[in-house]
Amino acid sequence: MKKIFLLTTLLFISGLTAFGNHLSMPPKKGLDTATFATGCFWCTEAKFKQLKGVKMVISGFSGGTVANPTYKQVCTGKTGHAEACNIIFDPSVISFDELLEAFFVAHDPTQLNMQGNDVGTQYRSAIFYHNQVQKQKADYYIGKLNAEKAYKNKIVTEVTPYKVFYKAEDYHQNYFAQNGDQPYCKYVIQPELEKFKKVFKDKLKK
Repeated sequence: MKKIFLLTTLLFISGLTAFGNHLSMPPKKGLDTATFATGCFWCTEAKFKQLKGVKMVISGFSGGTVANPTYKQVCTGKTGHAEACNIIFDPSVISFDELLEAFFVAHDPTQLNMQGNDVGTQYRSAIFYHNQVQKQKADYYIGKLNAEKAYKNKIVTEVTPYKVFYKAEDYHQNYFAQNGDQPYCKYVIQPELEKFKKVFKDKLKK
C-alpha cells in the first residue's frame, strides 16, 4: 500500500494540469485521450472502464513498426507493438494525473517486457504521451516514485510519443465483460480487477 499512498500524495501536491492532445482523429469536444500499456489489454481495459469520467476504452496496439498488425502478429513479439489502450476521458471529471495514479496501481511498472505470466515486449509497461504536458507528468511521477523507492525495483515504464494506434480485432473489445467465464478472465483478470476497485472505490462508476 506504500506505493498507493505515496502516489496519491504526489498527485495532490503536484498542482499540474493536463491539457489538449494531438490525435490524428481527436475525440469529441471537451474530451482527452491517454494511451497506456500495462500488460494484457484485456485487463487494462477492464480496469480503466470502471473509473468515473472514462467515456471509452479501446484495446489495440501502439509503438511498433508494422502497419495494421493482427493480434496474432503482435503475439510473436516481432512487430514491436505493445498491447495498449486508448482511454478517452472527460478531464472535468477525471484528470490525467488521476489516470496516471491508476496506471501505476493497475500493474507492476518494474517488470521489464512482461506482466505476471505474460512474457514478451508486447506486454511492456508504456505511456504513449499525446503532448508535452503528458510527458512532463509521466516523467515527473516516475522520477518521484523512483526517488522515494515506492517499489522494490526501479520503474522501467517506457515513456514515448504517441504516433499510431491500431485498434485490435472486434472480439478483443470489451473482452472481460463478454468472456467473464473464461479461465483467464476468472482466474487472472477478476482478482486483479477486484484489487483495483478496492483502491479506487471512491472513483468508480455507479
